[in-house]
Amino acid sequence: MTALVINHAASRSPSSEHSHEHRPAVPDTAPSRERVAMPPVTVNGVAISRKAIAAEVQNFPARNPGEGWRAATSALVIRELLLQEAKRLDILAEQQTDQDGRRETVEDALVRALIEREVRVPTADEEMLHRFYENNLRRFVSSPLYEADHILIAARRDDEGFVIAREKALSLRSMLKTAPKRFAALAQDCSDCPSAALGGSLGQIGPGDTTQEFEAALANLVPGEISLPVETRYGVHLIRLTRRIDGRQLPFEDVRERIAAYLTEHVHRQATAQYVSLLVGQADIRGIEIDGSPSPLVQ
Repeated sequence: MTALVINHAASRSPSSEHSHEHRPAVPDTAPSRERVAMPPVTVNGVAISRKAIAAEVQNFPARNPGEGWRAATSALVIRELLLQEAKRLDILAEQQTDQDGRRETVEDALVRALIEREVRVPTADEEMLHRFYENNLRRFVSSPLYEADHILIAARRDDEGFVIAREKALSLRSMLKTAPKRFAALAQDCSDCPSAALGGSLGQIGPGDTTQEFEAALANLVPGEISLPVETRYGVHLIRLTRRIDGRQLPFEDVRERIAAYLTEHVHRQATAQYVSLLVGQADIRGIEIDGSPSPLVQ
């Protein structure tokens, strides 16, 4: 919950992908510019300005103005509560710099220091780590790998050429039904992917390396089988699976640190949410309703 307050504008690094594939684009969820009625909001008598809320709304893309206003206002209310508590407890904090050289603000430093001091997070013992592992064995399996070849007939979905590409892929598949050994030669002659130079070979690929459509088709093939035409944003593909390497169960020792980090983060988020809920329950907040608890007995 505090991550929403402290780091709602964190940047994301672009991920690399195969040239022949791409993941679906993220839908546009830009905030609406429609006006929304905003009642005055105060936190223990301190006003949250409408200007501040309007500026904060851009960090909370929403389906409608009211939803965006509530999300932005809640974040500012919680931030104000944490800053007031830091001041009450005379918290001192030194500003830190992240690995990219960005220095946190004085307010961010105070909120961080408050959470570090007031939120107690127990450390998971070995028994808890083993129990989590045994109860979640399916989460600790290595990803399957595929060795596959493909032929790409490039076309845009919104172009008339897509129909032609589909028909060409069907024609090639008909040829391969009677002469499957011609796959590499047809890939060299007909494929629009750079892998054509390798007879269509993509080498080893795993989950996330290709689009969802490509991956789903690949997962349903048996070695030696050639798929029906598979449509993606790049065009129409024929896929041949040559080898499947199934995932294996990872031993506890290989995932122990990952489990420990996950449980620590999970417990920290839960404890922070409870701490914020307690502050909300004890505060005089006007102009917006935020769930809180008047006692520390929060489950």
